[in-house]
Amino acid sequence: MKVLAGLFEAVESRTPYGGVSVSYEPVGSAWLKLGARRRRERSEPGGLRAVEVVTAETRSDPRLIAGRVLRFGGADWRIQAIETVGGRAILMLERSR
Repeated sequence: MKVLAGLFEAVESRTPYGGVSVSYEPVGSAWLKLGARRRRERSEPGGLRAVEVVTAETRSDPRLIAGRVLRFGGADWRIQAIETVGGRAILMLERSR
């Protein structure tokens, strides 16, 4: 099954109170062929964190870079790794729970 995902880039800006505000600017969209979702636990200094991981396939596009966000199915998925094979891009996507 293919899904249409919006591609966004995180933009950080300083607030007048010394904090950091993060907003997402749209960069484009992509049709994704999703693989099976897997759930993992990642250890961090504060304890364990649940992470969902999925592999997706799409056309190769220079806008697909690690660190950008794909939004589909009501969730934001961060691009962790990209592998290009013959005009196709295989994306490793991750989201925190």
